[in-house]
Amino acid sequence: MSTPGKTAITVTVEIDAPIEQIWKLWTTPADIMQWNNTDTDWHNLKVENDLRPGGEFLFAMAKKDGSEQFDFKGTYDEVKRHELISYTLDDGRRTINTFKRGNPVIITETFDAHAGLSTDMQCKFCQGVLDSFKRYTERG
Repeated sequence: MSTPGKTAITVTVEIDAPIEQIWKLWTTPADIMQWNNTDTDWHNLKVENDLRPGGEFLFAMAKKDGSEQFDFKGTYDEVKRHELISYTLDDGRRTINTFKRGNPVIITETFDAHAGLSTDMQCKFCQGVLDSFKRYTERG
């Protein structure tokens, strides 16, 4: 994925779990509330997820101390069960998540960087979320 005029960032994570479990935990609002953070300083105030092409999502994220808050929201472009999810954020940036079956399952996320923020910071934030998902999924 490469949107003209945008910098693409790619992060990846390997997860030791069946693809069916990974897909469920990745897409179910109650589960998203648990793993969608970079560390224990962040949490989700609200999650809505209509996982279908044209469906919308909202992840209201905030620091627990109230110092930062933002809505991560957009519209799904393509959904292929157990394989791919792509979406466009409300500001026009695009993201593609691929799920490569195997042992482990490899999730790769490629997204258009926000022009006003450090690409290094965005990469670390997104990688932190993927790592949080890995911990949540493999917690046993």
